[in-house]
Amino acid sequence: MTSKTVAQLLSQDETLQDVSVKGWVRTFRANRFIALNDGSTINNIQCVVDFENFDEALLKRVTTGAAIHVTGELVESQGKGQSVEIVVKTLEVLGDSDPETYPIQPKKHSFEFLRENAHLRTRTNTFSAVMRLRSSLSFAVHKYFNENGFNYMHTPIITGSDAEGAGEMFKVSNLDAKNPPLNEDGSVNYKEDFFGKETNLTVSGQLEAETYAMSLGKVYTFGPTFRAENSNTTRHLAEFWMIEPEVAFMDLDGNMDLAENFMKSVLSYVLEKNKEDLEFLEGRLLQEEKTKPQAERSAMSLIEKIKFVVDNNFKRVSYTEAIDILRNSKPNKKKKFNYIIEEWGADLQSEHERFLVEKHFKCPVILFDYPANIKAFYMRLNEPDHEGRETVRAMDILFPGIGEMVGGSQREERLDVLKEKMKALDIDEKELWWYLDLRKYGTAVHSGFGLGFERLVMFATGMGNIRDVIPYPRTPQNAEF
Repeated sequence: MTSKTVAQLLSQDETLQDVSVKGWVRTFRANRFIALNDGSTINNIQCVVDFENFDEALLKRVTTGAAIHVTGELVESQGKGQSVEIVVKTLEVLGDSDPETYPIQPKKHSFEFLRENAHLRTRTNTFSAVMRLRSSLSFAVHKYFNENGFNYMHTPIITGSDAEGAGEMFKVSNLDAKNPPLNEDGSVNYKEDFFGKETNLTVSGQLEAETYAMSLGKVYTFGPTFRAENSNTTRHLAEFWMIEPEVAFMDLDGNMDLAENFMKSVLSYVLEKNKEDLEFLEGRLLQEEKTKPQAERSAMSLIEKIKFVVDNNFKRVSYTEAIDILRNSKPNKKKKFNYIIEEWGADLQSEHERFLVEKHFKCPVILFDYPANIKAFYMRLNEPDHEGRETVRAMDILFPGIGEMVGGSQREERLDVLKEKMKALDIDEKELWWYLDLRKYGTAVHSGFGLGFERLVMFATGMGNIRDVIPYPRTPQNAEF
């Protein structure tokens, strides 16, 4: 008899049939009712045991966390909460299970405790739902780009360039840490290192993706990236995943069109495919909201927030217009913002971004044409405005509850301008000679954006800490598992 998943059995129209299922015990009540889950759905299937037909020693091994194989008859449920249940004919405990030490007992656990037991936390409803949503979002990303003519590119994880220019990178070396070869001036001689130069773990695949876009037209990366930022906030990881499309012959307007369409597509996919998981997570959030002061409660439920993005057109607003709106807003005038907006050139914080989305425009917002001095060197420089202020063709997409979700730009395709910007920022042309070559040989307008995948998963699940949306978080002083 072929085993079926719990999801398959719960969706069956036909009852009174012999079935086989394997999974893990969530609870075993009154020596009669087993709640069984195999990870295929948020829901358990109830297995009804007549204890007189089974050895008492066997039933004692059916404890929370035990893996079991059940066969029996699928019948209409006599109790509440499920449409079908299994009347058990045979029961096999598949491995050892120690009920005294098993940490994921059927009670409420703190997220901090579950992070300490991250290898088992997907046995809980919350984390099984989160990780199923993460999987669906991953598939939706690939599905969207595949259906829209993009080529998937695996950019290097080990790199000699710093795409962000922030310098917060993990070094890659096989030199003897206690006795490295030195130059005459006492510095480390990286010419004797494995790659013959100083190398790091990548913070972005963008620059390499640009090279492929300028021959394949439309490419995207979706892979791990790393940042050695010593930050212990709920929004930072040292290892995270980035989605980065790059498109030749596309300007900033096309980039904004692409990003909006992409975000709506992947979120629509999980609304359709992960309905039960979303409903469970929404219920969890609603209970959590009740414990907060009224002023701190979210105006939208989880599913409403996702539909807010899917169903609304994104409002496009220049940075300059946004600054005027924020400067004249009530929270700013009454000094309710933690960061008061006083003048053009300010770097916007999450509180400002959420105000624009949730209070002022009441829809997702795309801000564009940012001040040049707060953005990266590779973004295309605009002509100075009437006040002589320099901006670049950058854009950020702002979502409710989270602020910035996507950051992108039209890339600087003019060789002379790019060289001047690199010189001003003390970026060595020799390190990026290949990137400059793109501006020599067949240069053209091109654009792209970056999306931190974990931030997208946070938005879609309502989880408040980025460490709870990745299987094994890597943070300062923590590389467990």
